[in-house]
Amino acid sequence: MRDSRQSGRVRLVDTIAHVTGIAPTVGAGPWTVPLAQPDRVRDAIAECVEGRTVVVTGTLDRRLVLIEHEPGGTWTAADLSGQPHSTRTWPAWAADHLLIHDPDEWLSQAEISAEGVHRLSRPRLLLAALYHPEYFPLPRFPLAISDLARAVRTTLLGQVELLDMQLGAQLHHIVDRVDSGQVDILGISATFGQHDLMTELLDAVTTTDTPPMLVAGGSLTARNESMLLDRYPNLIISRGAGEPTIADVLSHWHKDLTMDQVRGVGYIGAPRGTGTMMIARRRNAVVPNLAQADILPELDLLDLTLTCNGVAQLEFSRGCTNFCSFCPRGHKGQWFGAAPESLRWMLREIGAVFDRHPHRSRTVYLVDEEFIGRGEDAVPRAFAAADMLAEEGLAWETSCRVDQVVRPDRDETWHRERAEMWRGLVTRGLRRCLFGVESGVTSILKRFNKETTGEQNALAIRTLTALGVPPRFTYITFDQLMTPAELHATHAFQGRTDLLVKPQLHLTAEEIVEGVRDEQWVAEHTTGRPFYYGISYMLVGMECLIGAAYTRQAEKEGLTGRPDPSMGRVEARYQDWRIGILARWAQLWIDRNFPLDYTLKSLEKILDGPAYERVRELRRVLKDAAYLLFGGMLNAMDATDVNATDRQELDEVCAAVVEAMIRELRGSLEPVVTAVCDDLPQEHRAILAREHDRWMLNYEWTLINAGDPCGT
Repeated sequence: MRDSRQSGRVRLVDTIAHVTGIAPTVGAGPWTVPLAQPDRVRDAIAECVEGRTVVVTGTLDRRLVLIEHEPGGTWTAADLSGQPHSTRTWPAWAADHLLIHDPDEWLSQAEISAEGVHRLSRPRLLLAALYHPEYFPLPRFPLAISDLARAVRTTLLGQVELLDMQLGAQLHHIVDRVDSGQVDILGISATFGQHDLMTELLDAVTTTDTPPMLVAGGSLTARNESMLLDRYPNLIISRGAGEPTIADVLSHWHKDLTMDQVRGVGYIGAPRGTGTMMIARRRNAVVPNLAQADILPELDLLDLTLTCNGVAQLEFSRGCTNFCSFCPRGHKGQWFGAAPESLRWMLREIGAVFDRHPHRSRTVYLVDEEFIGRGEDAVPRAFAAADMLAEEGLAWETSCRVDQVVRPDRDETWHRERAEMWRGLVTRGLRRCLFGVESGVTSILKRFNKETTGEQNALAIRTLTALGVPPRFTYITFDQLMTPAELHATHAFQGRTDLLVKPQLHLTAEEIVEGVRDEQWVAEHTTGRPFYYGISYMLVGMECLIGAAYTRQAEKEGLTGRPDPSMGRVEARYQDWRIGILARWAQLWIDRNFPLDYTLKSLEKILDGPAYERVRELRRVLKDAAYLLFGGMLNAMDATDVNATDRQELDEVCAAVVEAMIRELRGSLEPVVTAVCDDLPQEHRAILAREHDRWMLNYEWTLINAGDPCGT
């Protein structure tokens, strides 16, 4: 692939020579510019072509360069992939405004009308991703806006710029860019805990002299649609996958589509009758995942993400195979997996970016909700994807459901084949996989509509660990409808020492499938470590998200209150007020420790070898403290009568337990952090030391709204 990328640069040089008659000297910008960053490609060309108009458009795999020869419509058109222009799927507007003289070549003269130049250049779209660095210290590659950038460039309409607050941009930079008059459309991506940033940004840009067209998307905005439209009547809300929406918005800007033809949006205002305007919320159909076959990103910001110690992310599929009651599905959709072969070139490009960062762990995080999927081709599809990752020297992590490991309705042959699949994925570079067990208590799982049981989850945990698959698990410890008996069962399940089994790499898959069902075999092979060591974040409570089935259950019981826009949820009381007090203090504990724990989890993602293991051990210190806290508060609950009129006493007892535990944790954590820092590379050592110092200097219990039950 290095040859292929080099060929792209050679074609870029040949394109410039085609225009000027002179090839740039070796070492000049066109020879070194990353083709994944079209703004830099345009600037490198502009330095060589004496003030001619330059347009760089098209997606990374079909980058299109257009250079004006002279005023009047004569241009050079180059497809840097080397494929003939005739093989491109040209947008409909190009038929009347762009003529390629030699369509069977990659390099050709072309004629572009004034309207065509206008369409290639406008609208100027700024895609902004919001971020609270004080809660999430290390960045992750911004898939949301990067996917949208690809959709925009496919249309060949306008130009797109990306700003990510994870990578140094601040809110005022976005506002200043809008104030410059160089932005026609502002697209905002916001997720949980970012409502304050989004409203501050929208308040600022809507009061400018000439506000741009405003589009907002992301899991948070989908849940807060009604609230946002009441406050910002000119806002367009993307209600699902944003790619078709943003492509249609650009066409709408050019008046090719009316607003009611834009797919997957909510908005206010639609003409009715003659001479009147009805103000009403309007919703256009969301495009299903199955119809959104291209789920790949542009890579403009990947290099900078890695420079900032960030994490590379990609999707191989979208949606989920289930409908958990706590997870609104409207904006996520049913499961759809891309054909692995269609991702090969993207993995090569990602590998090329990692080549420029040789000291980074070459690990890609596949943020699929369900990596394996359904259907007869599920296993070969998973292997094909893993093989391609391995070919590029990329390790990977992902997520999927427990029923990809154990299913009560399947026979021994199925379980043996799945065990062999998981072992095979590990040999192909799978570093860890996240499983949303959410509970080990069957009655709770039924309420969550997980379509799994506690026994099934236990077998899956044993199977994965015995196979040598490094798993991690999400677990919802508290939910508004739970009983004290369920909470005790939850505590017991999290503390079980018969679930994490030593890897049995010398045994066959068949022997492991049989062994995990034999309690004596398990007793002989268990690690003796508590299950909670495998839980990604301890003590998480249920979020009653807007539009979720679980929220409707809570509402039916009279437990819900006013909306909380920062998290796209509604406030909810606990049916047993004692559990509510425990859940509140548990969340305060999570939020007090979250930035440090998130830093450790992020360091895990970018480290390899002994340093990676030391950071994992450090996280276990936090987990031990959380579990001891859980037990202490549970004892306090048991000592409190549910009919007690004085509820403050339990709150004060829990406060005392939490204060005692944080003091103990301070003392036990400091020497461990010092020891771990000694084993880390300098830049990572500085990150951990900084966040540990911040944690040590924090003496307050405040909520930061950082939870997400589907988060990774």
